[in-house]
Amino acid sequence: MSYYDKVGTYYDKDAVDFEQRYHENPALQRIRQSFRQHTKSYAQETVLEVGFGPGFDLVHFAEQFPERTFYGIDISAEMVRLTQEKIDRMGLKNAWVAKGSVEDIKVLFPGVQFDMIYVFFGALNTVINLELAFAELRGVLQSGGRMVLTFVNKYYIAGTLIELLKLKPRFAFARWKKIWGGYSPTNFLASRCYRPGHLKKLAQLECTYTRGYSIFYPAWYYHKFHRLIPKGILNLLWQIDERIARTPLGKLGEYMLYTFEKKN
Repeated sequence: MSYYDKVGTYYDKDAVDFEQRYHENPALQRIRQSFRQHTKSYAQETVLEVGFGPGFDLVHFAEQFPERTFYGIDISAEMVRLTQEKIDRMGLKNAWVAKGSVEDIKVLFPGVQFDMIYVFFGALNTVINLELAFAELRGVLQSGGRMVLTFVNKYYIAGTLIELLKLKPRFAFARWKKIWGGYSPTNFLASRCYRPGHLKKLAQLECTYTRGYSIFYPAWYYHKFHRLIPKGILNLLWQIDERIARTPLGKLGEYMLYTFEKKN
């Protein structure tokens, strides 16, 4: 079984639970809304989402902007099925999805050039070769186009400290290794986490914006913290993160968001 087949099978099994987790997780919803607002701040007409999952964002954007055209790829057949069901149910005429990896974009959507490519929640952490993936994305990005990309960060310091306090050093330093096993403690998914400087070098595009997420605000998977910490304190932690997200401290958060631009 190839690496992408393994990734696809992993998410096929997780697809329904993936959708349920989002609806039950306020932290995921909050972070997703921030990703969306940033992406919507740029002019765009022909848009590609890489790793659309159950289709939350692609369908949201396609419904909100009927004058724009949206394409999506995902390595999971089950995620494609769930998203296509949403597109059909909502009668969206400006959205197309297909099963495949970054390397398949030109075959799946021949001749299409995009002025916006976005990736939410770290789909590019599970590509075989990120340097080649960036080359493929640059090849289908229009001059003047942008990519809004989010990555699971290599050095999530708060998470490291939390896992050390829980006496779980294996989890504390898992992302620091060459291969990270993903979020699940029971289902291994070979992934890679990157430093911001390394990502910018691989992108070979101008980086016009960066910010971190969950620096002090608990990461989405720390469910107990989100249940036990009063909402007022959680809101305060979110506001603190908003203030420092674009400083060097932002590089120590759970996620990083980057905007890359292909100059004319």
